[in-house]
Amino acid sequence: MAKHQSERSERAAQHVPAAAYEAELFRMQAELVKVQEWVKAEKQRIVVVFEGRDAAGKGGTIKRITQYLSPRVARIAALPAPTEREKGQWYFQRYIEHLPSAGEIVLFDRSWYNRAGIEKVMEFCTPVEYRRFLHQCPIFERLLVEDGILLRKYWFSVSDHEQQRRFRSRLEDPMRQWKLSPMDLESITRWEDYSRAKDEMMVHTDIPEAPWYIVESDVKKRARLNMMAHLLSTIPYVDVQRPILELPPRPRPRGYERPPREHTTYVPDHCATLGGIRRH
Repeated sequence: MAKHQSERSERAAQHVPAAAYEAELFRMQAELVKVQEWVKAEKQRIVVVFEGRDAAGKGGTIKRITQYLSPRVARIAALPAPTEREKGQWYFQRYIEHLPSAGEIVLFDRSWYNRAGIEKVMEFCTPVEYRRFLHQCPIFERLLVEDGILLRKYWFSVSDHEQQRRFRSRLEDPMRQWKLSPMDLESITRWEDYSRAKDEMMVHTDIPEAPWYIVESDVKKRARLNMMAHLLSTIPYVDVQRPILELPPRPRPRGYERPPREHTTYVPDHCATLGGIRRH
């Protein structure tokens, strides 16, 4: 009990005031738009890997990063469980298909590191496959970096008490229950197994060419701002001047008449059934 009270006090001390959070979030989102324009102009390729325990805050951070970005430039790769065909491929093969081309950003909401985490702990891979991954992963990432891809890897670290609190909150919220699976809940009983797997993964894959960056995420807003600020600080982007656009004058009418309304099927006016909404 004393430990949990101490953790709650620490979270309260790290609380980010709403106004400060919203202002800084918007400022960094504006910078991310500049990154996007630089990536397009300079034909750069960026890969950002998001890893961490279930309910650590990865998805919320990705959502804020991409909020104002074009889906044609910034894509989210959140791969489902491999198909039977994919299971017969080289392990990294299905992830390679999602790597960016020139002028693109890809955010991996979980990545090839599934093999070092859930597959290792739940025994979805063999010991031989696991050891092969630890050997090949640094080689694979060095190849990406050598080819010019800007690779950033973030591990979102959440305490066991905070993770359980978030799980409980999701269980009680019908709008967020989809975020939980039996596999997520089983991670509670395998907390130490996942911890050991993460530590071993870090030993083998925290390499100078592609280091791991740990994001303390017991306080979500703080974690988001810290992660985004760090990402921006590691990308050598510049402000690309976009052409000045002006709305052209509308041409004079040339006799076009819209078809009668009754000849077209419109969406019903649902808002008219709501109280307090006027139709103009």
